[in-house]
Amino acid sequence: MGEMIERNGLRVAAVLRKFVDEEALPGTGVDSVAFWNGFSQLVHDLAPKNCALLAERDRLQTELDQWHRKNPGPVRDLKAYRAFLEGIGYIVPASSAVQA
Repeated sequence: MGEMIERNGLRVAAVLRKFVDEEALPGTGVDSVAFWNGFSQLVHDLAPKNCALLAERDRLQTELDQWHRKNPGPVRDLKAYRAFLEGIGYIVPASSAVQA
């Protein structure tokens, strides 16, 4: 993966650190120390939510894999398949906050 370095409690690819510090940040008004402090805080704050989302993705994938192993080939009953997807939470009702 290449050389890794430590920045504010994060293991970061040296090439990423170089890009951020030397190409992305100049001219933005954000200095390197402030960026890495803020980025580290975001990563640590959001890590539990990210882990929960990844676990949910794994659960959904397991459910899908099991269904398709039991029902190989093209989906023949779309209503039943949709009901299955809704039942496992893969398809959810549209939120009233979402507008087309």
